[in-house]
Amino acid sequence: MTIPQEQFDDLLSRTALAAMFYYPEIAVDDEDYRIQNDVDYCMEPIFGLAEEVDEQLRLAVGRTIADPTAHRAGLIALVIELAPPPIE
Repeated sequence: MTIPQEQFDDLLSRTALAAMFYYPEIAVDDEDYRIQNDVDYCMEPIFGLAEEVDEQLRLAVGRTIADPTAHRAGLIALVIELAPPPIE
């Protein structure tokens, strides 16, 4: 199953925004913060994925928020795999 590219573009934009505002000490400084809330926000535009794929994407988003340099390539590769091929 593929998801429209626009939805993945929204996911990547939201993930970038969440990563920009993430700092590791947030869990210590703010008892109410959970990275899962950021992942849920990023995943809002994406629906209809198989449970296994959804979990894989959520994991990639969470890792990218926490350490964009180390994980953004993996997230982008997964999005490319799931998105439909470009229309020529």
